[in-house]
Amino acid sequence: MNYQEFIHSLKLNECPHQLDPCLQALWYDATGDWNTAHEIVQQLDNTATARIHAYLHRKEGDDWNSRYWHRQAGTSYPENMNLRQEWESLVIMFVE
Repeated sequence: MNYQEFIHSLKLNECPHQLDPCLQALWYDATGDWNTAHEIVQQLDNTATARIHAYLHRKEGDDWNSRYWHRQAGTSYPENMNLRQEWESLVIMFVE
């Protein structure tokens, strides 16, 4: 799935089952279901899901927790990026 196909999938009633868990979390977040997105990343323990976990806590307004997850992911807190830009960069990172 490429970026445009992923964006189009946001209009569907259900998350496409073939999506990688990282993209599933981003899909749920974009469609207004932060809790399901968070549940997905909480169940997995790798740097990719840690990065999305960091984004989700930043979106929630919990900067301390976001910075923690950035350390787990080995990434930096995106000081000069708004949430929409961060979400888009994550989608681009995980689409094929």
